[in-house]
Amino acid sequence: MFLKCRTESDELLTLRSLNTRMELSEKEKFHYLNLEKGFAGEVKFDQLIENLQEERYIINDLLLEINNSYFQIDSVIITQAFIYLLDIKNFQGDCYLESDKLYSVTTKREYKNPIDQLKRSSTLFRQLLQILKLNYLVESSVIFINHEFTLYQAPMDQPLILPTQVDRFLKVLNQTPSRLNVGHKDLAQKLLSLHQPKNPFTTLPKYDYDQLQKGIYCKTCFSFFVSVKNQDFVCGKCGELEKIKLGVLRNVQEFKLLFPDQKITTQTIYDWCKVDLSKKTFSRILKKNYSSCGRTKDTYYI
Repeated sequence: MFLKCRTESDELLTLRSLNTRMELSEKEKFHYLNLEKGFAGEVKFDQLIENLQEERYIINDLLLEINNSYFQIDSVIITQAFIYLLDIKNFQGDCYLESDKLYSVTTKREYKNPIDQLKRSSTLFRQLLQILKLNYLVESSVIFINHEFTLYQAPMDQPLILPTQVDRFLKVLNQTPSRLNVGHKDLAQKLLSLHQPKNPFTTLPKYDYDQLQKGIYCKTCFSFFVSVKNQDFVCGKCGELEKIKLGVLRNVQEFKLLFPDQKITTQTIYDWCKVDLSKKTFSRILKKNYSSCGRTKDTYYI
């Protein structure tokens, strides 16, 4: 049972939008693409575990704080006997471990060692359980989900689940009896209540309204070559159709994400979308889907 489903973080959504509407630096683009790749790997793992049998609570993207230290866990699986803390990695290509450091075979680039990250999260999680006066066995693992990844010199005594071992791990988990009680439910609810919705250490590129490209872009291929046909937006590049109402609301949400301090008005969204639709159309969509405040020219929507 998924108690907290996985969704794109605000950081990923913001970078996705900025990548479409402006030129990111090489470093910013690299970080953005890593977030996209990581999210895709996590979604793939969710698809693998959604049909697990027996009773289990699954909590995704849990961001917790203890003594001013923040830590994130990609997937927490609460079972009868164990709490599994899983860090999902969607690495691709060939890597090797040397002196506890992770390197790419081809580029020699050094990556953060996921084992170190996992150990830190596991330690803080156990401290949290102690503070809550809860006694549960915790097992932690880094799961490499991508079948096109190879890790050379992988130590056998480390909590690593390689691509060829993922199916076996899930099979063993699936065959392990699990009956949850009130204590497990209380634990799950407590973890959900402690989840931090905002990561205070997220850093985003600097941007302002004027430097961003305006217009409605295709939700599938991100092309701005979008036109209006009957009741749909039509992408001239990939042919994707999107209902006008849904496309406008998608762009309203994007604007709110990028400019949370700006008021949502008909004129604002009309200028932001920059598409061949009348202001009346935007006004009608906003009125039907948001609550209006103010009167006439001062009207804004929440």
